[in-house]
Order: sequence, then structure tokens, then C-alpha cells
Amino acid sequence: MPEFLVAFFPIIIIVALWSVILKGFALWHAARGSQKGWFIAVLVINTLGILELIYLIWFRPTSSSSATPVQSSSAQV
Repeated sequence: MPEFLVAFFPIIIIVALWSVILKGFALWHAARGSQKGWFIAVLVINTLGILELIYLIWFRPTSSSSATPVQSSSAQV
């Protein structure tokens, strides 16, 4: 394996982890906020976290408009 690839291997791993973590966080917020367009865009477009950061900073729903907690199906006593 060429030496320049060995030197960039840790950077590639860090960027991949960064992208996966941000994508998961952005997808979770988009799904909880019922934002189908953002969910599809974040899922399909790979931008190394740039689109995810844009969504999370400017477009994710605020906590006051988040969905209500799901009630369990069992009868409450």
C-alpha cells in the first residue's frame, strides 16, 4: 500500500465517523419533526456532514413543536 494512503487512513476514518454520526442525528430530528423532504435529502445526498449541519443548525424543529411522546398500548392502572 502506498505511503500516502497510509498517512491519510486515520483522516478517512475520522471523516467517515463524523459523517455517520451527523447523518444519524439529522435523520432522527427530521423523522421526529415529520420533515419528509429533509429526511430524503439527508439520506440520499452525501456531503461529508455539510448538509446535515445546515439542517441541524437552521432547519430542525424546535423542542416546543416536537411530537408528543408515544403512549404504550397497555392499559394504564
